[in-house]
Amino acid sequence: MAVIQNCLKPSRKPLLFLLFIMWLVVTSHSDEDYYKLLGISREASTREIRQAFKKLALTMHPDKNPNDETAHEKFLKINRAYEVLKDEDLRKKYDKYGEKGLQDDQQGGRYESWSYYRYDFGIYDDDPEVITLDRGDFDAAVNSGEVWFVNFYFPRCSHCHDLAPTWREFAKEMDGVIRIGAVNCGDNGRLCRSKGISSYPSLYIFRAGMNPEKYYGDRSKASLTKFAMQFVTSKVTELWQGTFANCLNTLNNQLGFLFLFFLKSLDAREIYALVMQHMPDLETLTKSSFEDKLAHHRWLISFTFGENSVATHEYKKLSALLKDAHIQVGKVNCASEAELCASLYIQKPCMAVFKGLGIHDFEIHHGKDALYNIVAFAKESVSAHVTTLRPENFPRDEKEPWLVDFFAPWCPPCRALLPELRKASIQLHGQMKFGTLDCTIHEGLCSMYNINAYPTTVIFNKSSIHEYEGHHSADGILEFIEDLVNPAVVTLTPDSFQQLVKRRKQAETWMVDFYAPWCGPCQALLPEWRRMARMLSGMINVGTVDCQKYHSFCQGENVRAYPEIRLFPQNSNRRDQYHSYNGWHRDAHSLKTWALSSLPRASVDLTPEDFKRKVLEGREHWVLDFYAPWCGPCQHFAPEFEVLARMLKGTVRAGKVDCQAHYQTCQSAGITAYPTVRFYPYLGTPRVRGGEYINSRDSSVIADVIHQRLQQLALQNKSQPKVRI
Repeated sequence: MAVIQNCLKPSRKPLLFLLFIMWLVVTSHSDEDYYKLLGISREASTREIRQAFKKLALTMHPDKNPNDETAHEKFLKINRAYEVLKDEDLRKKYDKYGEKGLQDDQQGGRYESWSYYRYDFGIYDDDPEVITLDRGDFDAAVNSGEVWFVNFYFPRCSHCHDLAPTWREFAKEMDGVIRIGAVNCGDNGRLCRSKGISSYPSLYIFRAGMNPEKYYGDRSKASLTKFAMQFVTSKVTELWQGTFANCLNTLNNQLGFLFLFFLKSLDAREIYALVMQHMPDLETLTKSSFEDKLAHHRWLISFTFGENSVATHEYKKLSALLKDAHIQVGKVNCASEAELCASLYIQKPCMAVFKGLGIHDFEIHHGKDALYNIVAFAKESVSAHVTTLRPENFPRDEKEPWLVDFFAPWCPPCRALLPELRKASIQLHGQMKFGTLDCTIHEGLCSMYNINAYPTTVIFNKSSIHEYEGHHSADGILEFIEDLVNPAVVTLTPDSFQQLVKRRKQAETWMVDFYAPWCGPCQALLPEWRRMARMLSGMINVGTVDCQKYHSFCQGENVRAYPEIRLFPQNSNRRDQYHSYNGWHRDAHSLKTWALSSLPRASVDLTPEDFKRKVLEGREHWVLDFYAPWCGPCQHFAPEFEVLARMLKGTVRAGKVDCQAHYQTCQSAGITAYPTVRFYPYLGTPRVRGGEYINSRDSSVIADVIHQRLQQLALQNKSQPKVRI
């Protein structure tokens, strides 16, 4: 849930007070560059940020500098820098607006003891065998086709620390057999919640296309190994005298020599290196063969500049790993094919997927240079509809709408967004095209559209341009696009505010968000505000006013801080009367609950007599909410039930039964848990007490179930004319 925070708007105050505020701001917020404070580059990964901060924390912590009066203030600065840069959303705000965009987010004011940073912080950051995963690369890793054993941990968890030495030894044991990963749920709370992690440490096996399997055994290395090896499959061909001779005859002399050499070595790594050295190389493509090869087949191409590395040998596995996905694998040496690479704007070694539609429809890989990441990217990319953009194919005057992601390859939030774009492109295929533009290569194009932070996602819809502000997720993008096509939020000007809000009809209610684009809490509110507007569609009108654009108007409306949320109620004698939202949370559900409380109830309370006379013996359809006043989920469901009541108004009546006050009624109806939703359709005869149970607390789902049931009853009515509905 979003916690209340406000960006205060400048106002005219006495000079002394102004000077005090200026002093407070100067002493509270440093203009120093956060990246320089931590000694990192702007392309630093979350792991690198954490490592840099830990290194500084161990030397700069006040516990280690008891005689330095400035130690506390110095540590607050680096702590603040760390808290901002480790968070994707805050990092984007900082990159785009600097400290101005963060003055509402006060992370970094508290810190831990020195021993915490020494022993508890970043448990696996320095272990090469344990791969630290975050939200940006988790899905790519576990869907790569390899077996992953992942440890979800929390820095303050003592059991996690007890497991750590064993997990490190286990990772060394499993190196080359399966992938061993770790997710820091302290830094990746959203990822851990999405995977249903509720206790630490939680250990899961992940295999592509299959449900994860949780490990419940003891945490010894032997038990972990035994469990993990269940998921490892291998194929061994047993040779005897005849088959051995046939095998050697089919091998060339070089491979025969290699096989004989194997008999002299029992070192697994040495054997592996020799096998990889003698495996067939990737097919080399040249300018003359490139276009023809890529015209009708899907290819993963490795663009090199003449260099050979360990990764080059690893890439030899790609043909086998991508065979089932029908993706061919090749390479282009840009040192000898400079013209070809220049035409595609390939300026450094990379991998790219060409989707079988010619040489211009391709996507470049910007994730980790690890085999599992490349395999997952290739499989995702050929199924998705994201294109790498260049000046030649940039959508300027396209009839179809485009979503363009302006990004920089060094930017971790950018890399985290790319797989989400692929997911969104699949769901919106045929409705919208998706492209990415690398601003480190195409600086001119990015400057033309005033791109000053990464990632910046823009919707081009003919002459209209809309910048996306919301969570970096496929769902967030889909919701934003849905709002563009069918906007639930009205963008208000001073004139339309007067016309629609101040002169609203008696039965109309309006909710208005007064905001400033630079305000961090305002940006955080936007996706929740749009979600709330869709929930309230048809019940309450929702609008926004840009107070940066209409500054004088907002001043005239006495708006003092951003965001300012106001509800203008129906049936009000004074049209300028409003209620300000002072709740603690600004998530869609909390705002919806507050808004609905201003409307007349659509549901009715039922007594035992009402239940018997109106529901069981009456001639109307009823949907009932059996609840208890002390029940938290019941309180959470209450506004959703009001939405349902309004959705069904005129077709089905909605009632509520208080099971604390009317226990016998609920017991006779078979109610054993709260809240319980039951549908009582009128069938022409007295109804049973139990009704029809509906297993959902979503108003739209419940409404769909009821409408389907009513259609069934209508069909039955046609086939049985005597039954009245």
